[in-house]
Amino acid sequence: MRILKQTSQGLQKIYDRNLSIRKKRIEEKVRVIIDDIRLNGDDALIKYTKKFDGVKLTAKQLRVPECEISGAFQNITSDFIAALKVIIENVSIFYRKQLKKPCRVKNADGVLLKEQIDSLESVGIYIPAGTAPLVSTVYMTAIPAKVAGVKRIVIATPPDENGHINPYILAVASLLKVNEIYKLGGAQAIAALALGTKTIPRVDKIIGPGNMYVTEAKRQLFGYVDIDMLAGPTELVVIANRHSNPDYVVADLDSQAEHAGGLVVLITNSKQLIRYVRTKVHSGYAILVKNMEEAIIVANRIAPEHIQILTNNPLSVGRKIRNAGAIFLGPYSPTAIGDFVAGPSHVLPTLGTARFFSGLCLSDFTRTSHIISYSKKALEKTRGPLEKVAAIEGLTKHYESVKIRFHS
Repeated sequence: MRILKQTSQGLQKIYDRNLSIRKKRIEEKVRVIIDDIRLNGDDALIKYTKKFDGVKLTAKQLRVPECEISGAFQNITSDFIAALKVIIENVSIFYRKQLKKPCRVKNADGVLLKEQIDSLESVGIYIPAGTAPLVSTVYMTAIPAKVAGVKRIVIATPPDENGHINPYILAVASLLKVNEIYKLGGAQAIAALALGTKTIPRVDKIIGPGNMYVTEAKRQLFGYVDIDMLAGPTELVVIANRHSNPDYVVADLDSQAEHAGGLVVLITNSKQLIRYVRTKVHSGYAILVKNMEEAIIVANRIAPEHIQILTNNPLSVGRKIRNAGAIFLGPYSPTAIGDFVAGPSHVLPTLGTARFFSGLCLSDFTRTSHIISYSKKALEKTRGPLEKVAAIEGLTKHYESVKIRFHS
């Protein structure tokens, strides 16, 4: 574990970590894949699945058949199903609370302004399965989509060397009534979902984490399709002081360090805590600050995916954290509960983008339309202001479209 101070050059590199994440080599490789799938559809998908996953499939075999999905339950224990039901309820309760009533404005002159909220028609979910099958990402993404009312939910996830999908991923997707599951990974999966092929109809939005190739594909295809965010490897900042349990600090840093390429950072004003943690945690950074106010400033500048506050006054510190995907308060709120069971989705912004991105919300699965209705009396009242603005912008025909309604 490397020790940093506020003036350290290494700390500036943490602040600026998003600036160097894109690499020209990856950008070009992803562009070639996207163009190939745009031109050659299923044939390109079959080629890249063989090249990157080592599996030879036909176009028909890209979609997981019902028999394979039902067969997955043979490997699933009843204990897991029972645990899953508890988790599904936790996540569902949280997102049902996010259901929003549309706004409405009405006045005596006959003006009616409304907001119409509609769920997206289709959403594609990417589930990584390279180093480990992220089963939890299935329910952390599909449940808010279902609560929002999305009609078509599609999962793309890479097959193993035998051309199969992890049975837990299939079982959870089945229990959540996911409509389609495809044996697709990497940038080619994102391109197929965004552009569509003969076998795979395109979706309106793509969500879910992935490696640099997946993230770059989402970036390049944004506009053809909506995306949730551009996310990188997992991140955890732990804010602690002399009152914190040092073994909790070590365990929580180690838990997030399990993810390859992740960033783990301890921010503390306790030299004694740093000395202890250094002997136990061998990756990541420890930032020594003067006091908790300085710790809060540093944490907000890092703007990490997760912030865990293990001080003796977690609520007081937590109120001052503005830039984080998720904030965990107190000694009995380890980041792991957010990863697996608490309720809010673990799909969160990384690489400092918590300054402007949010964690996955119900609004990510909806879109709004504005409804505008005016009476003749209300239109008459707006003629003067409308005419002035139209004249300034040189759009006289705009005003004529209003004026004609009073001379016909």
